[in-house]
Amino acid sequence: MIHSNLPRSTARVGLAATVAGLLAFGLAAPAAADPAEPYEGSVRGRYVGNAESGERIEVNGQRTEVSLFNLELENGNTLTTYCIDFETAIRGNAWYREDAWSNYPGKGDFAEPGKVHWVLQNGYPAVDTATLAEAAGATGRTTDAQALSATQAAIWHFSNDGAELTAAHPNVEAIYDYLVEHADELPQIEEPDATLSITPGEASGEAGGTVGEFLVETSFEGDIDVDLEAPDGVVLVDLESGEVVDEVGNGDTVGFSVPEDAADGSASFSLSTTATVQTGRLFKGEDENNPTQTLITAQEGEVEVSASATASWTAAPEPSPSPSPSPEPSPSPSPEPSPTPSPSPSETPTPPPADDRDEPSLPVTGSALAGLVAAGVAALGAGAGAIYLSRKRKSSANESVEG
Repeated sequence: MIHSNLPRSTARVGLAATVAGLLAFGLAAPAAADPAEPYEGSVRGRYVGNAESGERIEVNGQRTEVSLFNLELENGNTLTTYCIDFETAIRGNAWYREDAWSNYPGKGDFAEPGKVHWVLQNGYPAVDTATLAEAAGATGRTTDAQALSATQAAIWHFSNDGAELTAAHPNVEAIYDYLVEHADELPQIEEPDATLSITPGEASGEAGGTVGEFLVETSFEGDIDVDLEAPDGVVLVDLESGEVVDEVGNGDTVGFSVPEDAADGSASFSLSTTATVQTGRLFKGEDENNPTQTLITAQEGEVEVSASATASWTAAPEPSPSPSPSPEPSPSPSPEPSPTPSPSPSETPTPPPADDRDEPSLPVTGSALAGLVAAGVAALGAGAGAIYLSRKRKSSANESVEG
C-alpha cells in the first residue's frame, strides 16, 4: 500500500517485488497450492484480485493507494473485503479461512475490533457515498473512490494502533474524521456470528457418561439437522437440558452420551446448511509459512457450509470383585448339665465340709439331722465297748499273777 511519487509505469516495475506494490495492485505472486484438506468448520476463500480502487492517501506520512479485495469462496460466491493489516502484503491467489477476531495473526495489534466493525457498518459500501458525504459534511462532489479511501483509513486507525491519515483530499478527510469520531457511539459492538463452526473438533473420554462439550456457532437463523454416526445406544444430548437432540442451533452445547457397558469406540456428528457470511467476519491466510495480509468482510454473502466433530471413548474399567465376608463362627452349644442323681434312701449324705469363712452355715434340717443323731449313738456304743474290753483284759491279767 506504500507508493512513491514515480510515474505509475515506473512505480509498478520498481515495486513489483515489494510489499507496497503487492498491497496496492494485488500483483500476482506464484499461485498458492490448495491445502491438502479443507479447513474444517469454516468458510474458505481465495484472493482473486481487486474489486474496486480508491484514491491515493497518505498514512503515517507514507503515500498509499487502497482497494477493496475480492475473496472467492469455494461455492463460487464472492465477498468484498477490506484490509486490516497495514504492514503486511497480500499474496496473489492466497487461500483464506474464516476465523475469530481473537485469532488475528497480522503485524498490527487489531487494537479495537469493535470499532472496526462499526466503521464497516457505517462506512462505504454499506452506506452509499452521497449519504455518507452528507453525514460527514463533505463539500462538493464526493466520489466512491474517496468514500472507499476514507473508510479504509478509518479501519486502519482502529486495526493498527497509531495509524493516522496524514494527507488526503478534503472529502476523504471529512469522511475519515466523521467515522473515527463516531465509532464509539454504540455502547457494545459484538463480533458477528460465525457462519458455521463446532468447537472443539475432537474430544475423548470414558464410557459411562457424557463425552465431549461441543459448542455450535452459526449465523444461520434457526435449527440445523444433525447427521449422527454412532454405535447403538450412543446419542447426542444437549448438555444444559440433558435431552437427546436431532437438531441444534447457534449457541447450543452438546455431547455424546455413552452407556456404561459400551466397548471402546467413537462417534461423530455433522451439520450442513446455507448461511450468511456477515459483515465484519475476519479471514486470515491459511498458509502460516507464507504470510498474507488479513482481510475483513465489507459486505454479507450467502454460502453453503458444513462442519463436524468426533468423540472417542474407552470402555469403563471392570469393577474389582469385593472379597466375600468370612462367615461368623456359630456359637458352640453349651453342654446340657448332667442331672444330679438323688441319693438313695439307704445312703447317708455326707455333711458339707466345715467352712472357715465368717459366713453363717446353713441350718441342718430334715433327714440330715436324723443321720447325725444315729452317728452319735453309734459312737457312744463303740466307746462303751472299748472300756469294757479294757477292764476285762486288766482283770484277767491280775488273776494270772495271783495264781
